[in-house]
Amino acid sequence: MPSTVVHVGFGLLLAGALYRGRFDRRFLAVLLAVAVLTDLDVFAGFLFRGAHRALGHTLLVPLAGAALLVYDTRVRPDSWLTARVGSHGVNAAWAVLFAHVFAYVLLDYAHYDGVNLFYPLFDQFYRLGGELALSSTDGLVQTFVEFATAEEGGAAAEGVTVDVGSVGTTQDTHISNPVQPTAETDPQPKQVERVAYVAVGGWQLYFAATGLFVLLARRLQGERSDA
Repeated sequence: MPSTVVHVGFGLLLAGALYRGRFDRRFLAVLLAVAVLTDLDVFAGFLFRGAHRALGHTLLVPLAGAALLVYDTRVRPDSWLTARVGSHGVNAAWAVLFAHVFAYVLLDYAHYDGVNLFYPLFDQFYRLGGELALSSTDGLVQTFVEFATAEEGGAAAEGVTVDVGSVGTTQDTHISNPVQPTAETDPQPKQVERVAYVAVGGWQLYFAATGLFVLLARRLQGERSDA
């Protein structure tokens, strides 16, 4: 699965495209803090099964944050956030919010056992898996959303079932991590191997390195604009 380093690298890429202000220490600290907080649900795994990629990876949190931002900046006559941090602060808040959604939550959605997108309202892990292609014999081929009839194994009562990448619930899904390598909720024995990956595959290392390049480039641009 993508490490925190990869998530931050991708987040820097998105922030570089969305944030119009300077990449100062405060903005970078918030961006990093959100990445770390997203993965802190690994510790909740000792309290209940399947907490990792459920408690901190639900889309309900950023949806609530987006609703608050829209209400404060578009509905209220006097924006509380704008009065305190200005328009650049509002832009920074949106950039961090989108980085959280696309670089932290949905990047995990595309790997292994996916994420519990609507937890706790709906306890179901989803994974973005499949292919999209143009074939000279079969035409447009996509397997991200699959349909099955009763004859093909679908539920007879429904006639047709739709598979959008459902992979399990918190009761039967555990995603190994350095804090909780196995599904046991008790503290793990010392002999269990704990691996904290930085990058798995060349594309992850590329994401992380490119994000670092964007950070350095934006910092240099900020220094030149101040000169």
